[in-house]
Amino acid sequence: MCRNIKTLFNFEPPATELEINASSLQFVRKLSGFTHPSKANQAAFDRAVEEVAAAARALIQSLVTSADPRDREIEAARAKDRSAARFG
Repeated sequence: MCRNIKTLFNFEPPATELEINASSLQFVRKLSGFTHPSKANQAAFDRAVEEVAAAARALIQSLVTSADPRDREIEAARAKDRSAARFG
């Protein structure tokens, strides 16, 4: 359920709004236990996603590091290699 929650800080290019929103949606899904909320819960669910995305944006923008930004393609290749080693 939390496959889209990934590290979003210190990448080049920076995290996109789509990535932040996808991670926020997965986080709220995990907390609520709903993949798709009922109509009665939809407004609260959507509000929670927006608030988590805003908090994530603020966090990412306020963090500092002296490390060089990570390259998305290199990190994706490393993840693929780890997966291949783990699952064959």
